[in-house]
Amino acid sequence: MEPLAPQACAVGPVRALLARPCVTIDLIIPTHNRAGLLSRLLISIRSARLPDGVSVRTIVVDNNSNDGTREAVENAKTGWPGTLEYRFEPIQSKSVALNNGLSVVTADIVGMLDDDEEIHPDWIAVVERTFADPAVDFISGPYLPRWGAPAPPWLPREFPAVIGWMDAGDRTLEYGRNYDGVMMGGNAVIRTEAGRSVGWYNVDLGRVGTRAGSGCEDVDFFERLLHAGARGYYIPELAIYHYIPPQRLTKRYHREWCFRRSVAQAELDGLRRQPVPYFLGVPRYMIGTAARSIAGLIATTARGRWNSSAAFSRELTLWELLGFVAGMMKRRFRGRQASGTSLAPSFNRG
Repeated sequence: MEPLAPQACAVGPVRALLARPCVTIDLIIPTHNRAGLLSRLLISIRSARLPDGVSVRTIVVDNNSNDGTREAVENAKTGWPGTLEYRFEPIQSKSVALNNGLSVVTADIVGMLDDDEEIHPDWIAVVERTFADPAVDFISGPYLPRWGAPAPPWLPREFPAVIGWMDAGDRTLEYGRNYDGVMMGGNAVIRTEAGRSVGWYNVDLGRVGTRAGSGCEDVDFFERLLHAGARGYYIPELAIYHYIPPQRLTKRYHREWCFRRSVAQAELDGLRRQPVPYFLGVPRYMIGTAARSIAGLIATTARGRWNSSAAFSRELTLWELLGFVAGMMKRRFRGRQASGTSLAPSFNRG
């Protein structure tokens, strides 16, 4: 695979007539203590195919790392085609780090990537081709797993988002019309004017460090785009490869992720119009799902299949319900002095 060659937009009256319009893309990469994985992402960007007339600027925002993150960026600058910038953000928050990078964006199109990913060789070309349609405001695509360990037999098929595995198939789909998925934050590309028009990421929702499941800043941003009338698409060719480390392939991690993600969802719901029917402050569908899961767990255990994928999926719906209740309580009692007793239960059982 050939590395990216520096490209410049055509200038002068003759070249302007012959050349394709210049497309500018800024890439924002928030990172925290993942210098090794970050280097792999930067290599994939360097190696990606760059169409004629496309200019790419890559901005790495170091979110208070204490490893070799800065050195990884400086080393990558040697021979880097185009622009690679390093910025430091001391406030520990993914949303704050994203907004730091977004504050200096000058391109027509901006893409958000996570530091544990690698982009497909045609990723930049897909961005350029898709945004040639002025009706497109934002896009996302598949998160394909790069396994750090063999997948366990109990891995719950109904919860692929826990490990960052998302694949909606090989058809282009429109968000809010024939696709009810969400634009996840690690493979998100937006027309800059659309992002600015709704405001970027809510700093009250951003993940802190590498805490499992916390966040929902990407869901909030996505929902605000849709509410503003922006048109977005799932593009199957816009693929990234997401590293799944061994520690994510544990039941403890899945329980913690589902619990904390629901805490974050409850936080987000405090900022939303009530999107679904509620009972005692909890979405009714969560209560119904948990009730069915308890009945299913009893039946599964009786058949000796307690360690199956189906059984663990049912268990995780209970952690989701517990997390939402904890988040609702946190929201209600915010501002009061902490009692010293954590709302989070232990995730080590089983």
